[in-house]
Amino acid sequence: MKTNIMKKATLIALVSLSLSVVASASTVASDTVKLIDMAGKQRMLSQRIAKDYMYAGKSIATAKAERQLNRSLKELKEAHTILINSINNPEIKNLLSFVEMSSEDFEATAKEKFTTDNAQLILDLSESMLEGSEYVVTSLKELSNVKASKVVDMAGRQRMLSQRIAKYYIAYQSGIKDKNTVEQMRAAVKLFTETHELLMKNKTNTPEINRELNKIDRLWKIVYKFYLNIEKGGLPLIVFNTTDDISKNMNKITALYVELYK
Repeated sequence: MKTNIMKKATLIALVSLSLSVVASASTVASDTVKLIDMAGKQRMLSQRIAKDYMYAGKSIATAKAERQLNRSLKELKEAHTILINSINNPEIKNLLSFVEMSSEDFEATAKEKFTTDNAQLILDLSESMLEGSEYVVTSLKELSNVKASKVVDMAGRQRMLSQRIAKYYIAYQSGIKDKNTVEQMRAAVKLFTETHELLMKNKTNTPEINRELNKIDRLWKIVYKFYLNIEKGGLPLIVFNTTDDISKNMNKITALYVELYK
């Protein structure tokens, strides 16, 4: 009788332990997905800060660009603090330390008076910041091995790409009229289109996610041609406002994916 009771107690303990391990693994996966979203947002902020600097410098949507620039610099710092306090992997932490140093130069340049040279510098710094943040996202995805993280990454990257489009559009109008500016713009438009199509086909989408994606789909089919006309220019306000709208909607969609995969 005592043996049976002990067996039952052992079985219950093992089941409880297994459930605890599963719950713990689920929590870790959920936390990692959130960190991927946060690191992904850093990619977007790197592009938005450079864009806002050039828009304000060219006196286009000045008040909005300056408000957004200051807010983005603050968000960049806050998110970086959370990331560096939440990630224990030595390689990623080392990369985050480099990103922090780059962000200090980035912030200092963003607060300087607009010149073409400073515009080129902030463009280059935004690329370094983007590369560093992209590496963090990729490393977190590899460590987590969570399939859902790929969808969160794709959705989050769309936020960045929309701001990247506006960044290169205004960079060209600011005097950085080299071949790379045009090519980077066109590459961003192409990648956004391809990723959007993949997200539209994602089988785990909720009705709400599909509604939000359809809103972007209707807008994108009209405005992407404006972006590709970078060399002609003439539509900086439309580019500023539509890319901001897309980033805002994609931020909402990314948050919905994070909730979906919790």
